[in-house]
Amino acid sequence: MPELPEVETTRRGLAPWLEGQRIAQIIVRAPKLRWPVPAELTRRLPGAQVAALDRRAKWLLLRTNRGTALLHLGMTGSFRVLRDARPPGVHDHLDIVTGNGVTVRFNDPRRFGSVLWTEDDPALHPLIAPLGPEPLGDDFTANYLRGRSHKRSIAIKPHIMNAHVVVGVGNIYASEALFRARIHPARAAGRVAQPRLEALVAGIREVLQESIRDGGTTLRDFYNGEGQPGYFSQRLRVYDRAGQPCIECGAPIRQIVLGQRSSYYCPKCQR
Repeated sequence: MPELPEVETTRRGLAPWLEGQRIAQIIVRAPKLRWPVPAELTRRLPGAQVAALDRRAKWLLLRTNRGTALLHLGMTGSFRVLRDARPPGVHDHLDIVTGNGVTVRFNDPRRFGSVLWTEDDPALHPLIAPLGPEPLGDDFTANYLRGRSHKRSIAIKPHIMNAHVVVGVGNIYASEALFRARIHPARAAGRVAQPRLEALVAGIREVLQESIRDGGTTLRDFYNGEGQPGYFSQRLRVYDRAGQPCIECGAPIRQIVLGQRSSYYCPKCQR
């Protein structure tokens, strides 16, 4: 499933092709993805001028002078930039065609992605307003995380994966950040001391920034706007390495299940 680095990689790949452009046409081939595609999209977007392509959590915000399209990749969605005419495939559900003839095509085999529309501030949209801070922003600090973790018995890994606590820390990145912070993924969130929370915040920032630089993590389905995979998977230190030696101490990496998700850790390095 695409997480924050993959969505940010997508945003950076699409922005030069969309920002400042006029939308010439919207082609909707699937009237329902995770939710129905609103009719306002095809009525309001053609002729609109794109002001910016932003990101909030895992949402792409296509801001125009008429409103904002909210785009979500879901589990298997991806956008592709097409500079020439190409017939759509069976899973190509949406085309955004710009005035200079470029097509931004949305492909989603499982149809869990979303295309929504609002003419209000997207930050107030009910799917966005309750979300926690951005992990790379100034609001995400050890003091903030301590306040959200105080007296909580939930394991730290699912705690930081909760989008109401902090957005964008998916399963892969949570495992990798906890390894860097030397914190056992099953430790109760309320029992992580302040210095270790500081290390965790730093670890989350590091793994996300490194993944963005590497174009995200491709394990199965993610490709960027140019059809290229992400390469952060080559840097993974614990995720999906059960039984392999820890790169720090040599102990076999272990796998457990927390919150119905596989978690990987080193039993010697992480306490």
